[in-house]
Amino acid sequence: MKAFDYAGVSPREVRQMIREGKWTLPTPGMCKGHVQGNLVILPKDLAYDFLVFAQRNPKPCPILDVTEPGNPEPKIVAPGADLSTDLPRYRVWVNGECVEEPTDVKKFWREDLVGFLLGCSFSFEGALLEAGIPVRHIEQNRNVPMYITNIQCAPAGALKGPMVVSMRPIPAAQVPKAVLCTGRFPAVHGAPVHIGDPSLIGIRDVNKPDMGDPVDINPGEVPVFWACGCTPQAAIMAVKPPFCITHAPGHMFIADPKDADYAVF
Repeated sequence: MKAFDYAGVSPREVRQMIREGKWTLPTPGMCKGHVQGNLVILPKDLAYDFLVFAQRNPKPCPILDVTEPGNPEPKIVAPGADLSTDLPRYRVWVNGECVEEPTDVKKFWREDLVGFLLGCSFSFEGALLEAGIPVRHIEQNRNVPMYITNIQCAPAGALKGPMVVSMRPIPAAQVPKAVLCTGRFPAVHGAPVHIGDPSLIGIRDVNKPDMGDPVDINPGEVPVFWACGCTPQAAIMAVKPPFCITHAPGHMFIADPKDADYAVF
C-alpha cells in the first residue's frame, strides 16, 4: 500500500493504525485535506526558548499546538491523540546526536516533556494538486527532499541554527500560481522562501538532499523551496541540547483540522 491509498481515511483511523504499528512509512498523501504536523518534544526548561524561537521564525516554525508538561495529548488539534505513539517514526536526540529512530517513544516519555506541533508543507500540497501543479515526491512515492541552507534563523535563548527547506520542482510557467496557492497558507509555511538556483541558499547538489529522498527535476522545471518544519532539527544539531525528541523527516502527525481551516482567503 502507498500513502496516497489512505487519502480518504480519517485522521483518527490513520493515527490508530500508526499506534498499532501498521504504518511506519512517510505520510505525504494520507488523509487528504487534513493538516499534518512536524513534532518537537523538549524538556520544560527549554520549552520557553523554543516558543520564542518559533515566534521569531514563523515561516519554518508555525505553531499549531503545544501540550501541557508531561501530557502527550494535543488537545487543540487532535483530542484523545498521543504524541508518544501516533507518528510513524521518531528521532531521539542526545547532546545533538540522533541516537535512535523508534516507532514510538513511550519508553522515553518524562513528566517534564512539552510537545510542539508545527505546520507542515504537506498541508498545502492539496491546493497545488487542485491547481494542476505536479507534486513530484507524491508522484514518485518518495519522501520530500529537504536541505539545510545558509539562511540563519533568528536566535532565541539557547536556540539558533540554519533554516531547513523542502523542494518541489515546478514547471516554470506554473511557478507564479504555486506561489499564490501556497501563500494562502501562512500557518503551514506559506509562500516559498527561494526560487531557482539552489547554490544561492547554500545547497551544493539539489540531487543530494540532507533529509528525505531526491526527486526528478524535468526539463523546463524550476526548483522551488519552502521553509520546512525540520528546521528545529538543524537547531538541535547546532545547539546540542541534552535530550529531545522530534518526528523523523516526512513521518508526520496527522491532525483533525482541515487544511482549509488554516487558509487565508
